[in-house]
Amino acid sequence: MGAARNRACARPHRPRARPARHGLSSRPEGGYDKKTQGRDIAGALDALQIERADLVTHDIGNMVGYAFAAQYPDRVTSFVIMDAPLPGVGPWDEIIRSRALWHFSFQGPDAERLVAGRERIYLDRFWNEFSADPARFGEAARAHYAALYAQPGAMHAGFNQFAAFEQDARDNQDFLRRGKLAMPVLAIGGEKSFGPTMAVVMRAAAANVQELVIPDAGHWLMEEQPTATIRAIRAFLDGQG
Repeated sequence: MGAARNRACARPHRPRARPARHGLSSRPEGGYDKKTQGRDIAGALDALQIERADLVTHDIGNMVGYAFAAQYPDRVTSFVIMDAPLPGVGPWDEIIRSRALWHFSFQGPDAERLVAGRERIYLDRFWNEFSADPARFGEAARAHYAALYAQPGAMHAGFNQFAAFEQDARDNQDFLRRGKLAMPVLAIGGEKSFGPTMAVVMRAAAANVQELVIPDAGHWLMEEQPTATIRAIRAFLDGQG
């Protein structure tokens, strides 16, 4: 969730693949730790007969992408990671003290009861507060994602993504002990959001990191500055050969 549009896109080397988005997938009771979800990505690539891919991720997609890259480093040609932290990595303890991230700990049956029937109110909070300009996250997209999260079990599954962060932090510490990622990494932050902190996070986890800040953008890079973001991603991926 985090909220309503988290992307983990594996681009075969070199054809394009569609991004995976929460909302239309199954909602099992367990398996929300990102180590397991990274293995799910590997299984999806196996089913598509894709051996190696460029990885482009955003938000919780970052966490899944890192878990995939750490477990299957030979399958990732290059990694673009955008505007969200990694549990247990780099300045994680400092990041989670931010009052803006109270939703990391907002979960459980009573949280679900509070949000039930009010999904749009809850989700608007993310779009409004994490944007440089909330008007850039349009009404059509808001209505679409709110409807998806109003489906039975959807908010429960979304909250479980956050509930897994403590386990994710432990798993990521284990990954770090094995060594840093070796593939080229582009760490992108929105100027009004994570900014250069995205590169600080990734330099704790990867050996070859390029830093980029998208001006006049908050967290929702593809909604707020799509042209600049896409240009940066394509330039990086194309520059890897």
